[in-house]
Parts: sequence; structure tokens; C-alpha cells
Amino acid sequence: MLDAFAYCAALVRAADRDRFIASLFAPTERRGALHALYAFNVEIARVRDVAHAPLPGEIRLQWWSDVVGGERMDEAKANPVASALLDTIKQHALPAQTLTDLIDAHRFDLYDDPMATMADLESYARRTSAWLMALAGRILADADVTAIAEPAGIAAGMAGVLRAFPAHTARRQLYVPADLLGRHQVRLQELYAGRSSAGLVAALAELRDIARRHLAELGRQLPGLPPAAVPAFLPVALVGPTLDRVNRADPFAPAEMSPWRRQWSIWRAARNPTRIAR
Repeated sequence: MLDAFAYCAALVRAADRDRFIASLFAPTERRGALHALYAFNVEIARVRDVAHAPLPGEIRLQWWSDVVGGERMDEAKANPVASALLDTIKQHALPAQTLTDLIDAHRFDLYDDPMATMADLESYARRTSAWLMALAGRILADADVTAIAEPAGIAAGMAGVLRAFPAHTARRQLYVPADLLGRHQVRLQELYAGRSSAGLVAALAELRDIARRHLAELGRQLPGLPPAAVPAFLPVALVGPTLDRVNRADPFAPAEMSPWRRQWSIWRAARNPTRIAR
């Protein structure tokens, strides 16, 4: 089992550097469980890239649903991430339904259908980013922090959509809601051709404003966050700077922060948690 948790830590360090850095601010005895949860999230979030087609992707996600549901135990024990996750679920009483919802939400990733509405995007961000924070908070604080995780996760999810916009459109995948684009008269053909427009700039600006409103709501709720759960929320400290960087005229320009700046932002938030929602 120790080998399984070590494998998870190495996977998170390589594939999800922000959460790995944040996990270093958690107590040593809780890090293994965090790494198991985050490694599971890595496996789910990258299914499209690994599977290359919807059907094998659906099969992979169904396998994880079965594992979380208590099936395929022999196969799960042979998989280091699944093995560590099952131990973490048992040790910290993680709700299987929340994990299943997270898996099901990522089925959207497998297809090229556009995100239809803003409500759909908020639901997607809630069931992925927010649920992951809530589970991490439970591991760290033995408490239900779902209410605080919701605005945090939606803000982080929307910032992620804006950050990944050039990459998503390059592969003809659209997370920016179609109803938002429609209100600003943005044509999908222009997006997929990499052509900007005044309407697209306005649509993304509106999405940034909505993300900032969720971030502000998180700021109002942060005083109620148990101190032990803070490391689960530290990656949200990158949301504000990310929204600042994508606030530009060219939506297709890269908006990446340097690794040292990302790490510094997380470190500052760990020292002063009020910075999480700035």
C-alpha cells in the first residue's frame, strides 16, 4: 500500500503540480490520502487524451465508476491509484456518490459537443473542481466543506476554461457556453479557425466577470473554512491572477503563469489564506 501511495504522489507531482505544491502544506499524515484523491482526478481528467476516442474513454470511466461502487476489487488492487483511492475512501469515509458524480461529469470531455448553457458550465465546474475540493477538505478537516467549495470550484473551473480556451478550440472542443457566445453573435466557425472578434472578446469578458463573482462569494465564506482544510483550497489562489492574464484583446494568446509564480502564489496564500479569494 505504501508503494501505491508513493506512485500517486509521483503522478500528482508530474501531472498536477499546483495541487502537489498545495499538498505540501497539509500534515504529513494526511498527504498520502490527498495524493490518492488527486491522482484519481488526474486519471479521470486525462481520459480523453489517453483514450483518443469516446468509446474507449467511456469504458475507462465506467471502470472507475465500478471501482468506486465496490466492484472489480481484484483489478483495483492491481492498480496503484485505485488501490490507494479505495483505502482513502475507507479511511476518511468519502462519499462514493460524490466520486461517481465527478466521474460522470467528465464524460462531457470525451465528445466535441459544445457546452450548451452557463448553467451547464456551472454544473460541470461544481461536479468536478468543487467536488474535488470538498473531498480534499473532508480528508484534511474531517468536515463537510461543500458549501464553501462550491463557489471556489466554480470560479476555478471557469478560470480553467478561459486558460485552456486556445487549446480547446484548436481541437474543436468548446467549454465556453454556446448561449453566451450566441448572445454576442460569435460563430463557431470563427472560433475553430482561430479568428477573434469583438463579440468573442465581450463573451469571454462576461465569463471572467461571472468567475470573479464566484470568487467574491468565496471570499465572503472563507472565514467559515476550517483552518485544517485550507490546503485543499490553496490552488484557488491562482484564479485571480489567471483571470487577470486572460483579460486581453487576443483570446487565442497563451495566458500561462510561470511555474515559480504559481508556486509563489500558493505559498503566499498558505501564509495568509485571505489571499485565496483575491
